[in-house]
Amino acid sequence: MIKSPVLVCLVSLSLVSALTACSQPQPPAQQILSKPLLGQQLYFDTNLSQQRTQSCASCHAPEQGFIDPRDNGVNGAYSLGDDGHSLGDRNAPTAAYALFSPAFHLNKEGRYVGGQFHDGRAGSLADQAAGPPTNPAEMGMPSKAATVERLLENPLYVAAFKSIYGEQIFSQPEQAYAAMADSIASFERTELFAPFDSRYDRYLKGEYKLTPQEELGRTLFFSQQFTNCNLCHQLNRSQRHPQETFSNYEYHNIGVPTNFKGRALNGVAAATQDLGLLNNPRVDDPAQAGKLKVPTLRNVAVTGPYMHNGVFQDLRTVILFYDKYNSRSASRQINPETGEAWGPPEVAENISWQELETGPALKSQRIDALVAFLETLTDRRYEHLLENRVAQ
Repeated sequence: MIKSPVLVCLVSLSLVSALTACSQPQPPAQQILSKPLLGQQLYFDTNLSQQRTQSCASCHAPEQGFIDPRDNGVNGAYSLGDDGHSLGDRNAPTAAYALFSPAFHLNKEGRYVGGQFHDGRAGSLADQAAGPPTNPAEMGMPSKAATVERLLENPLYVAAFKSIYGEQIFSQPEQAYAAMADSIASFERTELFAPFDSRYDRYLKGEYKLTPQEELGRTLFFSQQFTNCNLCHQLNRSQRHPQETFSNYEYHNIGVPTNFKGRALNGVAAATQDLGLLNNPRVDDPAQAGKLKVPTLRNVAVTGPYMHNGVFQDLRTVILFYDKYNSRSASRQINPETGEAWGPPEVAENISWQELETGPALKSQRIDALVAFLETLTDRRYEHLLENRVAQ
């Protein structure tokens, strides 16, 4: 028996309707007989977790830039599992614009690129969607077959799956589970996840004029003479590309310190190293230890905390952290959030020194300008979150 009905009455893919879960009955079966709309229902369905408390949207909430908006007792650094006590050891990355990450591969320069999750272990969106339901620390279902049993509880799902994937889709749990992940991935490829309508996008179209501070930040960001930002956070060489995702999807170790406060609460030993790419079963090269995927900067101003382990709360802190590699100022060697030194890298090997030490030290005015520019990368529907942050 279904414990609670799916409450998401999303019968169109409009950005307005798709951002809010409605307390209405589930839509008629004929209205979800497409992959994106079926995936939409699955994305918000808490019945696909062991205790029926958690859905994809719990950790990737559409109204909050597709991150986990909950504090979880760790200042948002890690997500809380369906069991009510399990905490992860990585910050949930935004699902926005994730569709643009290429399949995980080794490029012609010998660098790993693409995939999903911080270590690329999921080669595609569907692979990623298949992970959380059976992860004990996330949605906690005991098996794929048990998850499919939850799908079978819902006659509307049964009708939709058979219509989209064929009458025999439930004959084998593995194929039904794969179809579920495929549907969710189809939803994640819709415009809801990648509207490209930020102030920066409107600037490219001539619909918005950057402020002097934002323009300075834009100039600094795209200039390797003054910053190292675009070495990793620019995919297309044209500064006016209409669908710039602000990530080259490569992997780097930038010397991020351990989140000791978070680990004091999640039970992971403080000395444990997050080996990044070496957690990917397709990688066994020790030279990849500690390297993690370059994230998109789309919505970065409203999707903190930052870094793979959520160790920094403020976006300005992140830029100051980068600047410590080039500045001789004593103040730049201090984390403003703790008042103490930044701390040693969690993984001291394989740091991307060439990228990190490119460019001069930055004065405060330029750091503020970079923050202002990064704020222009916020999707239109999240601009109120910027205002709320300033008000706080």
